[in-house]
Amino acid sequence: MTDIQIVTGNQAAAIGAMLCQVQVVSAYPITPQTSLTETLSRFIEQGQLKAEYVRVESEHSALSVCIAASSVGARAFTSTSSHGLLYMHEQLHWAAGSRLPIVLCCVNRGVGAPWSIFNDQQDAIAQRDTGWIQIYCRNNQEIIDTLIQAYRIAEAVYVPVMVCYDGFVLSHTMMPIEVPEAEAVKDFLPPYKPHTILSPDEPRNINPVTFPWRRYDDRGVLCDGYMELRYKLQTALENSAASIIAANDFFADAFGRNHGGMLWSYRMEDAEVALTSMGSMATEATTAADILRDKGIKAGVVGIRVFRPFPKEAVRIALNKAKAILVFEKDISYGYEGALCTDLKAALYSTDIRVPVHNYIAGLGGRDVKPRELVEASEDSLKIIASGIREPKTTWINCFTG
Repeated sequence: MTDIQIVTGNQAAAIGAMLCQVQVVSAYPITPQTSLTETLSRFIEQGQLKAEYVRVESEHSALSVCIAASSVGARAFTSTSSHGLLYMHEQLHWAAGSRLPIVLCCVNRGVGAPWSIFNDQQDAIAQRDTGWIQIYCRNNQEIIDTLIQAYRIAEAVYVPVMVCYDGFVLSHTMMPIEVPEAEAVKDFLPPYKPHTILSPDEPRNINPVTFPWRRYDDRGVLCDGYMELRYKLQTALENSAASIIAANDFFADAFGRNHGGMLWSYRMEDAEVALTSMGSMATEATTAADILRDKGIKAGVVGIRVFRPFPKEAVRIALNKAKAILVFEKDISYGYEGALCTDLKAALYSTDIRVPVHNYIAGLGGRDVKPRELVEASEDSLKIIASGIREPKTTWINCFTG
């Protein structure tokens, strides 16, 4: 029997972590993430989840606890937002470099100064080069499903996974979701098999100072130097696309819900104008595409689900028939353009896809983004393209720039 619950995005994430039978939860309160770990603490207190809940004094310590727990063989979970994620920055690198399959929920929120508790994706985008897989969710059902998939992915490739979703827009909005049966999740998610275990019976040093070159250890084994370890992490990230797609496909077979693997598309079969975005704004783009269709414009949507590793091959296939690509994003790489737009252009470089790519920055600090504004921006882009302007400036939607 299907279990339908009406929950917030944070509650959906907490239920997902419980179904994954996480063994260690460590977190520090920060808006809008706090209610996620509050829900998990209640599950543990009530005996619904047999796990250790570790209260710490900072987000840096929260991820440090997860690193230690994962190193000794426990399935670990944490979550944060905004400056909490930035405070974890050092340990984000450490978790990835140690190849630990930790799952972290980033409840996306703007970064100060000035202070904002409202949503954009600047926090996660700022950490895209730390070696974590990044997956962006568009609704509460996708949050719970992605969190369950995240452990399967992380433990297959030994790379940590960041499950990102928009603060308040999803974290505090209630939606009906289907909650998978616990036994079905247990069948979907194999037991965690750590690649390092700390034991008094087999003492070892983990992550000592590593020399630039390869060298032999005390047993005569030739060990990697720093560059080889970095190369292996990069290769694992690049190859993780296969595990991400496989996890999504297996999940779809087991539970009947397919979220698209690396990306998803909407009405792209004959689309000439492709709207591209991540997270909840990509959902808004589907409504905008419908409106544009009603106006006689063949529009569709390519939603980027996985930002790291970037879905280069999938993007090339999804956009190969588009005559214009419009990128809408809730971030800015200061001094250039939106990070998604830059990566998208790089993916299309050296291909036969030679079409205008227009970048729109929207929704920073929680400013509303309505489908009609995406429609107006799309119409403006088509006028610019028709006028022959080859490379327009990055445009800020609903922002006073005078």
